[in-house]
Amino acid sequence: MSLPLSPSAPASPLPLDADRRALLQRLTDGADAPTLWWLSGYLAGLAGPLARGADVALAGDTALPGLPAALVPAVAEVDTLTIVYGSQTGNAKRAAEALLAEAGTRGLKARLLRADAYPLAELKRETQLVVVISTQGDGDPPDDARGFVDHLVGRRAPKLDGLSFAVLGLGDSSYAKFCEIGRVIDARLAALGGTRAAAFGEADVDVDTVAVPWRADVLRALEALRPASKSEAPVALGLRAALVENGPSATPSSAAATRDAPVAAELLANTRLTGRGSDRDTRHLEFAIDPTTLDYTPGEAAGVWPLQAPALVEAILDAAGLDGDTAVTQGADTLPLRRWLGERRELTRLHRPLLKAHAERSDSAKLAAALADASAATALLQTTPLLDLLAEHPAAWSATDLVAALRPLAPRLYSIASSREAVRDELHLTVGHEVFEGRDGLRYGAASHYLATLKEGDTARLFIERNERFRLPSDASRDVIMIGPGTGVAPFRGFVQQRAATGASGRNWLVFGNPHFRSDFLYQVEWQKALKAGQLHRLDLAFSRDGASKTYVQNRLAERGSELWAWLQEGAHLYVCGDATRMAKDVHATLMSIAQQHGGLDRDAAADYFTGLERTARYARDVY
Repeated sequence: MSLPLSPSAPASPLPLDADRRALLQRLTDGADAPTLWWLSGYLAGLAGPLARGADVALAGDTALPGLPAALVPAVAEVDTLTIVYGSQTGNAKRAAEALLAEAGTRGLKARLLRADAYPLAELKRETQLVVVISTQGDGDPPDDARGFVDHLVGRRAPKLDGLSFAVLGLGDSSYAKFCEIGRVIDARLAALGGTRAAAFGEADVDVDTVAVPWRADVLRALEALRPASKSEAPVALGLRAALVENGPSATPSSAAATRDAPVAAELLANTRLTGRGSDRDTRHLEFAIDPTTLDYTPGEAAGVWPLQAPALVEAILDAAGLDGDTAVTQGADTLPLRRWLGERRELTRLHRPLLKAHAERSDSAKLAAALADASAATALLQTTPLLDLLAEHPAAWSATDLVAALRPLAPRLYSIASSREAVRDELHLTVGHEVFEGRDGLRYGAASHYLATLKEGDTARLFIERNERFRLPSDASRDVIMIGPGTGVAPFRGFVQQRAATGASGRNWLVFGNPHFRSDFLYQVEWQKALKAGQLHRLDLAFSRDGASKTYVQNRLAERGSELWAWLQEGAHLYVCGDATRMAKDVHATLMSIAQQHGGLDRDAAADYFTGLERTARYARDVY
């Protein structure tokens, strides 16, 4: 793409030196029209404060994704919409980015910040604030929002009498504390004196069903607050927004796969990692990739769009008494019912609205009683697949109503278990095949079963989910401590490969656990080779079912507490990956004990210490 002057422009040189012209050429080469419009608005937004002599500052180690570090206003102007998001798997981030984009098209000045990059001192000066935040596990905030939430609910939170706000919560209605963190923030902002611009939004796994109309309500309300005299030129105002991240982001090119536009990757290998006698089926999968569409950095995740097992689809059709060839129209799409179930709908996870609708149709006293008891309803949602619900509590569903009641199929995220420095044009995954007993046979997790049953030469639809918070230290001389039991070891395989391939001088310490040494030691040969080659400097193992008493990774950490504390004092980075509900909490509690026992800190000081490590990107968790 070239950038000629307008035919009517005077024949004077551009106000750029040769280096800047070359940078501008690189920046715009191949950009589509929306990107160019966005850039024009963004640059106009930067020019405004400079023209007025306003102070601008670099926002720490921040950068626009894919661009050099950009100047952003140190403090938002009074009529700027601030959007803060907290996201564990990327859904809240996407919803916040969509809000930012639409705010721009409506002529609203806006900025977007991840919660851990938000300057808490600015809260008292905000006039328009939107928070988009997910809830994890048992009512916990995402890792990147813990400090923001603690400040907001704490005694230091300021009065917010001049604030207009809105909150969108994301969650999974199969959990008891659905959207709990969003609900807490919404109530707290109101208690501090803020005025709701829109009602609290509760988005289930099918986020857009709630997020899209909620976004429209919020922006209409904020548009009404804008003084008529504040109108500006459409480009300068309409697309002016600062996107602020805590650290550089490897944003994909325009050709890169996305959640809405995945690409097919060919399976090269599907190997079972667990041995005979294991009650687990853990797989190692290798995909061939085109780096222009599926480039990645160790620590990121692959999004997988699964297909439902044909046998499950037929069993559900039979249980519901429906014909799979029946044409069903939803929105703009008309497909046979069989395709809706196989390609577009969740069949292995129940959600509360579906359970309620089925209880009413089946007139089941048992279901009604379960719905009236929060803990019973949660247990039912988390342990009963759709097929068993249909079989145990028959109800009359039409094909159209069933498709409308089921949640849209969502992609699953898997930590990438490789480094491109080591495996080149490949992407590796470590997948635990979810298998459990159902009413009359085995039941399977949708994506894990889909992946586990792929054959060499088959393809899967993939995209990359960026994770700026879970990255190796930029200083290769830093030590790293990696805690990853079970399939949580996946990203650390990529970390060790990357550090070995790039000649990183820092030490690598892995703590791994699983039930049995003989059958569940994932990547055993690789770790042993890495130890022998000096690429792995320490390996601690916890096989919980091999001894008289159960030993987990947190027990190994406690035993090695003195050494772990010494590594941290020398600047090591600490990583945890795996189960959020129990393991990550138990590990964190053990780390707190180590700081108190070996660091001489009291409980509050230990908590402050690890909060500091999080803020400086030295303590990162990828938990699910």
